[in-house]
Amino acid sequence: MKKQVIFTIGSPAAIGPYSQAVKVGNFTFTSGQLPIDPVTGEIVHGDIKKATVQCIENLKAIAEAAGCTLDDVVKATVYLKDMGQFSQMNEVYASYFTSHQPARVCVEAKIAKDADVEIEAIIAKDADVETEATKRRNCI
Repeated sequence: MKKQVIFTIGSPAAIGPYSQAVKVGNFTFTSGQLPIDPVTGEIVHGDIKKATVQCIENLKAIAEAAGCTLDDVVKATVYLKDMGQFSQMNEVYASYFTSHQPARVCVEAKIAKDADVEIEAIIAKDADVETEATKRRNCI
């Protein structure tokens, strides 16, 4: 399969020797997105909700650059500086993933740039999503 590097100005440029995302076939693998405003280059500190919004907006820009949407996310990994902020992060996260909740893991970690949160995702374009609810409807 062909590998394609994904880049968008809608998300901050990589701060090291890596890509914002790499697309292989129908899958796009994003690098972890810090809460960095792509316009100003400033990192959001001290407000986990605003930081989570910025991380997900960065992921959204990458998904769109790959021809996808957040609905195509199949797996997310969330890194939190302080697991005590989980419920606040989760409230924002849930507002972005309303009709399709991807698989997810959340871990406490020391994050680059002393950020409060970092989120990475695996995105699958044209993946058939079947929930338990649709399975039940299809069996009737």
